[in-house]
Amino acid sequence: IRLRPCDNLIDRIWPDRPAPPQGAIRVYPEELAGETHGEKRARLAAGLKEAVQEAAVLTLPDSIAWLLNIRGSDIPRNPVPHAFAVLHDTGQLTLYVDAEKLSDEVRAHLGDEVLIRPANAFGPGLNSLTGPVRLDKSSVPLWVAKQLEEAAVPLVWGDDPCILPKARKTQAEIAATRTAHIRDGAALCQFLAWYDAQPPGTITEIDVVTRLETERRATNELLDISFDTIAGSGPHGALAHYRVTEKTNRTLQDGDLLVLDGGGQYIDGTTDITRTLPVGTPGADERAAFTRVLQGMIAMSRARWPKGLAGRDLDILARYPLWLADQDYAHGTGHGVGVHLCVHEGPQRLSRAGEVALEPGMIVSNEPGYYREGAFGIRIENLVVVTEAELLPGGDQTGKLCFETINFVPIDRRLIETDMLTGAERDWLNAYHATC
Repeated sequence: IRLRPCDNLIDRIWPDRPAPPQGAIRVYPEELAGETHGEKRARLAAGLKEAVQEAAVLTLPDSIAWLLNIRGSDIPRNPVPHAFAVLHDTGQLTLYVDAEKLSDEVRAHLGDEVLIRPANAFGPGLNSLTGPVRLDKSSVPLWVAKQLEEAAVPLVWGDDPCILPKARKTQAEIAATRTAHIRDGAALCQFLAWYDAQPPGTITEIDVVTRLETERRATNELLDISFDTIAGSGPHGALAHYRVTEKTNRTLQDGDLLVLDGGGQYIDGTTDITRTLPVGTPGADERAAFTRVLQGMIAMSRARWPKGLAGRDLDILARYPLWLADQDYAHGTGHGVGVHLCVHEGPQRLSRAGEVALEPGMIVSNEPGYYREGAFGIRIENLVVVTEAELLPGGDQTGKLCFETINFVPIDRRLIETDMLTGAERDWLNAYHATC
């Protein structure tokens, strides 16, 4: 099969295509970022210079937002701007963005080393580079590479220079995220108190979504939800990414399980948490499967591992209790999460496909599950931060990494078969609930 470039065929059938979004860009506080955008640009530019690369083209909105300590409002649920940028080996940056998005405050924040150009100047700007220019093959549009090739500008393939630094959160970002999760956890606990007072057969999935989002907004700190809330009851819970609609809305019935997965966008962090809740009296199969999922989540939470391992090396920890019962789940165990950025962030992940080594400061979700088609679903999710592990008595001096859990919302004990838990698992769960 040979691919050849052609006109965008979608344009022929989309005559009423809306104009690009014009959401305002705002400054992200330096005290929450933990580093100025000038310091970030200088650090990444030094890497370009060392690699003998004149510039790097940035096309991912969250990379640009992180690098410049700005946030946008062009994409619902994701506080990022539509823009392109070129980072030069001098530390200067050219930002291609519609000027209407920029207030005087934002312009002052960006300063003299960030040249603001209109979005339609991006092509000519690429043509004016001398190269070599770094492009990330996993995210850059083909059009960018074609522009450089036609202008005879040398290009090299390499990682977006923001990806790893963005994933390694600063101490300020981690502290801010902890605060956001405590606030969000309190809102979820308020929801749980309401939920437990509702008899089976009296509320729907939409009622659940509405109430949870109401509790988050009652914090007076919520800027947006971080993704459309998942509230799948009974057979809908077996759809890992189910989204309720008026057409699919279902009343919660006695014996159902409810998979509730949601999160918020706060100025100090992006949250994501899943709890599986019983409706009335759960069945024995549901309780046993829930306990295995819980055991996998606990195993990942307690993990200690040598530096240099990636998510693929740890993924088995969450699956092993399920494997012993000939059960499994078809999604990864965890994804990276940003700080008031995207709720799904790379390059780190807990998955068989996770090849990037886990490093201190990375935030990932820990969310094993089990899904029985047409019957029920189970998922338990906390967010965890990679951190340096304390040296244990009698241990060696090589150093290990571990996870710090940052979500604190009770796990429903009505679904736990306590006889299946080991003493260490009980201790972890009791300590977790004591912290909650």
